[in-house]
Amino acid sequence: MLLLVVLAGALLAAGCGGSDDDTPSATAWADEVCSAMTTWIGSVSSATESLGEGGLSEDGLEDAVDDVRDASQTLADDLQEAGRPETDAGQEAEALLDGLADDVEENLQELESAVDDVSGANDVLSAISVITGTLSTMADQVGAAFEQLGQLDGAAELENAFEESDECSALLSGQ
Repeated sequence: MLLLVVLAGALLAAGCGGSDDDTPSATAWADEVCSAMTTWIGSVSSATESLGEGGLSEDGLEDAVDDVRDASQTLADDLQEAGRPETDAGQEAEALLDGLADDVEENLQELESAVDDVSGANDVLSAISVITGTLSTMADQVGAAFEQLGQLDGAAELENAFEESDECSALLSGQ
């Protein structure tokens, strides 16, 4: 739940509440980005909840990290596939989200390493500490990326796109 609040706040700070076939309209781009975020938030929340529901075992930890890894890889892929929005800040926005996707992939390596190092019950708590820290870092990186989107030259077009996006509205309202 904390993750959802952090990310929703980041989207609000970013202003969240085509001429070329390969370039999505700004609103279509915002829909893709917010849809990817909504899916990721839901998947990560489910995975972390499973740990609190008796999943504090090596197998439970591995299952949760597998779910987070799959969701995060999908997020990274979706952000890169979103491409460049049709705005003056489009190239910068695309580069920013590509960088975020790279950060997500690096964090996935940390998550996998934490699980790989578990060899017994004592290691589970250490791994959970690394995992929660990494998830917090990921949330911070996502929030920072959305804040940076709101600060790009020509960001007003992106802000309008986020405001017009049904996917962003659903994300902000928690639906």
